[in-house]
Amino acid sequence: MTPHELKCWPEFFQPILDGTKTCEIRQDDRGFQVGDVLHLREWSPETQEYTGRCVVVRITRIERANGPMEFLLNRGAAAISFRPLSGLEA
Repeated sequence: MTPHELKCWPEFFQPILDGTKTCEIRQDDRGFQVGDVLHLREWSPETQEYTGRCVVVRITRIERANGPMEFLLNRGAAAISFRPLSGLEA
């Protein structure tokens, strides 16, 4: 179980925080695995700074470009499903 800290743009961050967005397509350059924890830090592209908000999620499923999702994903990408963690799990 590896922690990963990632930038997350505001238009994607809020739905993740609300629990209505439960997956993302990301570059598969960090060795993501089911069970890993993502610390998604809200990043403002306008100010080029973090906003100070963070949400912690656990990866529940990964579909890679070299698997059954190959026709949908660019090479080097992965569709990552996750669920928010409670304060006790983080």
